[in-house]
Amino acid sequence: MFPLHRGRRLRTNESIRSLVRETTLSPSDFMFPMFIAEGENYQAEIASMPGIFRRSIDLTVKEIQELFALGIRAVNIYVKVSENLKDNTGKEAWNPDGLMQNAIRSIKAACPEMIVMPDVALDPYSIYGHDGIIEKGDVANDPTNDALVKMAVSHAQAGADFVAPSDMMDGRVLRLRQGLDAAGFENVGIMSYSAKYASAFYGPFRDALDSAPVDSTEIPKDKKTYQMDYANRIEAIKEALWDVEEGADMVMVKPGIAYLDIVREIKNAVNVPVTVYHVSGEYAMIKAAAERGWLDNDKIMMEQLMCIKRAGASLISTYFAKEAAILLNK
Repeated sequence: MFPLHRGRRLRTNESIRSLVRETTLSPSDFMFPMFIAEGENYQAEIASMPGIFRRSIDLTVKEIQELFALGIRAVNIYVKVSENLKDNTGKEAWNPDGLMQNAIRSIKAACPEMIVMPDVALDPYSIYGHDGIIEKGDVANDPTNDALVKMAVSHAQAGADFVAPSDMMDGRVLRLRQGLDAAGFENVGIMSYSAKYASAFYGPFRDALDSAPVDSTEIPKDKKTYQMDYANRIEAIKEALWDVEEGADMVMVKPGIAYLDIVREIKNAVNVPVTVYHVSGEYAMIKAAAERGWLDNDKIMMEQLMCIKRAGASLISTYFAKEAAILLNK
């Protein structure tokens, strides 16, 4: 009689395994983060992120069309701002003819059905590399929120489908919702970075945008006064619930694979889609190990993406999106 239950019966071959598989992946599960630079016909690989590029708008549009053909339906876009346009107010962030605004218009003109979610935070525009306005030696919460509203409205005017606040200021989701609605953009959504941890996994991303905090004794040396302490779990649930109450249409957990316990907790707590950001450091580690022959890039990539989806992600923002979509389409 023993054993009465034999789990291996359901693992006998790939056909059976596929019949009972609990979690599946498709290209529409992915959002591709993209870095946009000034110029024309410009492309530069990011040294710490092999296979990921800063591109001018014209080449970004070509890449967008390839992504859409693969089945990817969303992009999260960031801009590398010229040093001469940076200051402490972030005013370039809501310039109607700024790089971000022009990029949004160009993408939507070329591929109207691609969902565009521009980043909303001041760090690419700040002389200090922080996500907000510096006052009295720290990031000033409420003045930063005022700036973020202007930024988000300018993105909506350019054609953004969602805005994606990554700044972690208190109350910014409510302010953004009020500002968008007052400007007539009730249908522009908010994907809030609700549980964004102060993580060392972001290093390559800051290389891509040259947006790390500057080294100065007069301002915070890191982002720990607004990004979350990675020792905390309950705080993440609280932040996500607050953002939903304030009007977030989606909430995000960032980073990804090291925070899957948080993904599941938030998925269980909220009634909106949960996005997970599989971040630059997680991407770079796999690439570095694969280059040395220590890991199989494709197998590890798909395993991690599957695990993120299994933990509760409705959407995965990942630098592997294009690679994974190509594999899945095969």
